[in-house]
Amino acid sequence: MNELNSASRLLPLLPAIYREDAFLGQYLWAFEKVLLTGLDADGGFEGLEQVINRIPALFDPHETEPEFLPWLSSWMAFTLRADLDEDHQRDFLAQVIPLYRQRGTKANLQKLLGIFTGGAPEITEGTADAGEDGPHSFHVTLTLNGTGTTEHLRDIAISRALIELEKPAHTTYSLGFIFPSMKVGITSTVGVDTLIGTL
Repeated sequence: MNELNSASRLLPLLPAIYREDAFLGQYLWAFEKVLLTGLDADGGFEGLEQVINRIPALFDPHETEPEFLPWLSSWMAFTLRADLDEDHQRDFLAQVIPLYRQRGTKANLQKLLGIFTGGAPEITEGTADAGEDGPHSFHVTLTLNGTGTTEHLRDIAISRALIELEKPAHTTYSLGFIFPSMKVGITSTVGVDTLIGTL
């Protein structure tokens, strides 16, 4: 048996009668070079089968590479905000398909706001006797859990963007916030973790 024949990793998988054919070993070796060896991202070698086996991970928001997250979100017609950390992006993508079926509903908006801000939003829908707001209006009250002004402003911007994206086109809304209670030494630094005025 020549060197090519003995080096083949495919030949031993065949019935014994075929292993005696030197030509078959050389023939399989050519396919082995294509199918079972290839350069991976770390500069080592891996087979095409290993590459194919990794494909399902590309579609799993918790397993895929960070650079694939925007690609996955584009499948759902969403654009991930650059100011969201990677964990929030992964959590959102993991839950977005079931939420997508409820798009435009109160439950969907509450869930999305909760995912992105970590709060428990309350949504009050308008009634027929609600004056100028009318029955096609709603009010969102969001408790901000961040400890700093930057976090609060980010959550406010995200909340507004989500509501604009998710609300039915014919509706109007108002947005209110509840900030953490002022606690001396914990949440009491004006301009850092305490806001004065309205946003």
